[in-house]
Amino acid sequence: MSNTMTNERLEACLTLVKTALDDMKAKNITVLNVEHLTDVMERIVIADGTSKRHVRAMADSVGAEAKLGGFMPLGREGGNDSDWTLIDLGAVVVHMMTPAAREFYDLEGLWSSAENLAELVAVPREKKAGRRN
Repeated sequence: MSNTMTNERLEACLTLVKTALDDMKAKNITVLNVEHLTDVMERIVIADGTSKRHVRAMADSVGAEAKLGGFMPLGREGGNDSDWTLIDLGAVVVHMMTPAAREFYDLEGLWSSAENLAELVAVPREKKAGRRN
């Protein structure tokens, strides 16, 4: 991947995100290095919120702090009543989830290896049809 951020800027972004999450009393904050698995991002941050309302408040805080720190969010996914909200900061993508959603989606397991990611790749119809013969 061509670096979307310098190492210093990446570390500053991660520090800002972790501080914002700590300030909002997020639980189980985890940072995954995924730069060797994808060209889309370099780090994934995952944190638990105690409720859907807490997840929304954490996302609001991370988004606001990112803007103040000069890291303009590229997008946000997850509605007001969502148990999972994502903030895309480019090289850093932040997932804030209820514990149940985190366990169900198991992002840590999914992003643990290239083999796990490969299992999600869709097989073209032509190849599927060829397998049946």
